[in-house]
Amino acid sequence: MATYVAVAHMNEVTQFVIGGIIKHQMEDYKFLFKVVLVGNAGVGKTCLVRRFTQGLFPPGQGATIGVDFMIKTVEIDNEKIKLQIWDTAGQERFRSITQSYYRSAHALILVYDISCQPTFDCLPDWLREIEEYASSKVLRVLVGNKIDREDREIPTHVGEEFAQRHSMYYLETSAKEAENVEKLFMEIAAELMEKVFQPGRSEGSREWKILCKKFLDIQ
Repeated sequence: MATYVAVAHMNEVTQFVIGGIIKHQMEDYKFLFKVVLVGNAGVGKTCLVRRFTQGLFPPGQGATIGVDFMIKTVEIDNEKIKLQIWDTAGQERFRSITQSYYRSAHALILVYDISCQPTFDCLPDWLREIEEYASSKVLRVLVGNKIDREDREIPTHVGEEFAQRHSMYYLETSAKEAENVEKLFMEIAAELMEKVFQPGRSEGSREWKILCKKFLDIQ
């Protein structure tokens, strides 16, 4: 099992590309992974990013305009990994802008609000965009956010079943209470590292399915 810790220190270093993964020449950062969050407006994408990168929950967070990103360095099995986390706008008028960020993503996090049924109902539309614009090898994660709310509309098993049907990892989070937020990003980083060292593994493989099942265990 991978061991990991968050690292606050950040530096820009020279980089070069190996098989689509950005590898750094200096030891400060061995790899850089691009993680993109998508989903309807108001599901808490920005709050998830800021909770993980800054340890903050911004009250009254306004809608993202276009695309924003933040950076955090983590350590996976004694390897320093730089995560470039892109927060995209959920409004329809920004779709043409955000779609361009899918292509170079190593991981895509599709977020919905567990207390808002329409955000779940739109998931097939977001998946169609992902399939059209993203790499077929991109790591896909479904996240049900706002589990701190008492007015849940989408049961956990419904989200799990959707994720299983579409070969996605699944996790429920609360940006407000910081529940499972670090686990989300650290598990993604660990899985991306596994892909680097097992380049022959595919989404349809037995190993991938086992990992999907493991990630579905949110307890």
